Amino acid sequence: MAKITKEDVEYVAGLAQLSLDEAARERLVGEMSNILSYMDKLNELDTSGIEPMMHVLDISNVYRDDVVGPSLDRETALMNAPKSDGEYFLVPRILDQE
Repeated sequence: MAKITKEDVEYVAGLAQLSLDEAARERLVGEMSNILSYMDKLNELDTSGIEPMMHVLDISNVYRDDVVGPSLDRETALMNAPKSDGEYFLVPRILDQE
């Protein structure tokens, strides 16, 4: 097992943009060491006959089929628009034009 040092904790905290006091650094050295010890135990398991999976449960696609249906004509679609020019929806500009 790799030994976690204060430098490792400071490096990870820097990546996460966290500032830690000395007590938190000490606590995290122990907690991260415990996590890696647990991972070492999991690595000892024989998984040669187990098929890789993304989920423990069998999950199937819950989306409906994409079926083409009737659509609104332009006048009906623009009827409830707050602003339109008769052809397009008009919305406030949010990007500067260069």
